[in-house]
Amino acid sequence: MDIKTKLKTIIVEELNFEDLTPAEILNDVPLFGDGLGLDSLDAVELVVQIQKHFGVKIKNMEEGRTAFQSVNALAAFIAERLPE
Repeated sequence: MDIKTKLKTIIVEELNFEDLTPAEILNDVPLFGDGLGLDSLDAVELVVQIQKHFGVKIKNMEEGRTAFQSVNALAAFIAERLPE
């Protein structure tokens, strides 16, 4: 499973999106606000899940702001930091 697909699955399953499937999440839609509508609690849970599933830490709000722009941005952030 590629990073984007795994991220979409994590978003749907771990953040309890009951009326959304991973396939319905577009790669370039914003994760917060008018996009998927995630909030700050979702962000905290996503940080935990990213560390759990990928071994990648989001260290501060500045990194998070950049990483959480979209699935594409988050996948690129993770890919750059994946442990060897």
